[in-house]
Amino acid sequence: MNVSASLTPFNSPTQDSLPMVLDTLPDPAIASKTCPRRTRLQIDLILLAIEALELGGSEAILTFAQELDLKGIVKDRVNLWRMRSSNPLRRAHIRRPLTIIEAKALVVIACYIARRLTVVIRQLLMICQQMEEKQIPLEQNLRLSNYLERFRAHFKSRMNARRSGVLALTSDAKLDELAINLLGQLLFCTGTAGMQRFWISLFDGEVE
Repeated sequence: MNVSASLTPFNSPTQDSLPMVLDTLPDPAIASKTCPRRTRLQIDLILLAIEALELGGSEAILTFAQELDLKGIVKDRVNLWRMRSSNPLRRAHIRRPLTIIEAKALVVIACYIARRLTVVIRQLLMICQQMEEKQIPLEQNLRLSNYLERFRAHFKSRMNARRSGVLALTSDAKLDELAINLLGQLLFCTGTAGMQRFWISLFDGEVE
C-alpha cells in the first residue's frame, strides 16, 4: 500500500489533474498545505456576502463549480458546507483543514460570481456612498436595506455568538459595516488581476 497516497487529505485531486483555472492563482509561500485561520474566515465571509446579494447564492456557487470544471473539488452541497465550516466562527465549526486547492476553487468561484454581479455591486456601493454623504440612514434605500438585512440574518444564523470574533459584531451597525466592506472586496475581485490580488491578500501576514 502506498502510504503517501493514503494520507492525501479528503481524496483531493492530484496536482496533475487540477483544472487549469486554478493555475491562475499562485501557491502561497507557507509551509503548510492548508489555510491559516484568517484565510478560512475571509473566504467564508465573501461567500456569505454573495448569498446575501442574490437569492439562490448557494446554488450559484455549485453551478459555477460545474461550469468551471471544479466539481472534482466542490462536489456537492454537503462538501461545500464542510469546507465553509472550517471557518472557526461557525456554529457548526468542523475541525478539518481547508486545503490550498479547496481555497483556490472557492476563490475562483467567488470571483466569477462577483464579475457577473459587478453592476449590482457597484450600484449598491454608490448608493451607500451617496446616502452616507447626505447622512441618510442606509435602511431607507430598499435595495441596500434588503442586502444588509439578508447579510445580518445569514451571519447571525450561522456564526457562533460565543466566539470572540463574533462578539465584536453583535450590533446591526457593525454587521452593516462588515457587509459594506465585503461589497468593496467583491468589487475589488472584478478588477484587473482582481482575483489574483484578492487571493494574495488572503495570506497577508501569513507568508513565511
